Amino acid sequence: MSSETSSSTGTGRADRGTNGDRDVATDAGRVVAVDDLTFGYTAAPVIEDVSFDVDRGEYVGIVGPNGSGKSTLLRLVLGLHEPDAGECRLLGHPSRAFAERERVGYVAQDVTENTKRMPITVAEAVLMGRFPHAGFGRVTEADREHAREALRTVGIERLADRKITALSGGQRQRTYIARALAGEADLLVLDEPTVGVDAESMDAFFELLADLNDAGMTVLLVEHDIGAVLEHASRVICLNREVYFDGSPSAFAGSDALERAYGTNLGLGSGTGGDGP
Repeated sequence: MSSETSSSTGTGRADRGTNGDRDVATDAGRVVAVDDLTFGYTAAPVIEDVSFDVDRGEYVGIVGPNGSGKSTLLRLVLGLHEPDAGECRLLGHPSRAFAERERVGYVAQDVTENTKRMPITVAEAVLMGRFPHAGFGRVTEADREHAREALRTVGIERLADRKITALSGGQRQRTYIARALAGEADLLVLDEPTVGVDAESMDAFFELLADLNDAGMTVLLVEHDIGAVLEHASRVICLNREVYFDGSPSAFAGSDALERAYGTNLGLGSGTGGDGP
């Protein structure tokens, strides 16, 4: 993991040593590369001069106040928006041109709401992760076994025949993580995954993410619960339009980055609500 630093210059960029001079075309271990990124929905930037990398096997948590640009940053990383300036690269390719979407598992902030009316079972939803691998569009028994193994990994194999509409929020989140695992994703990107999830399910969810990361999955997480990020992630990025901190949870806890980014003195266990643009 790269060395920890805290940006206090107001430039919107945390200097992470030689990474600023990276050659992304030759860095095979880098999953995400963001260089001097700026983006706005209007003339005012939501993200300004943001740079960071995510290496293979890292567990990176992004925190920041409401409207700080966290969700927008994830959409830029995934190639869903065109940057106004700078560059995003995903698994060695420009994010906007990245074609191997099965290599990235994305759990959006509103996934639990958007799936309430889907008339499919858990097993069917997870099997969809195999579609990019199915030869000539035909799902094989090997594909089905990949899906079953993914269900076992996230602990919901008993729910395989249940309709998604009958699941709790936490169970839906696990279903979509299982779909990413079935698709053999290299990166798991989650945007506020615990919104609408009860406390007990939330604890189990973070334990699952930790287990997946221990097994080699790269995790990029936006989360409003700062305490959960400090407890579970191996690295913290604090964002409010610009990067205020990029480093270890322990260094973040001992810094003034939280106060500077939020403009107030918050307790590190406080949730900050969902993110706007």
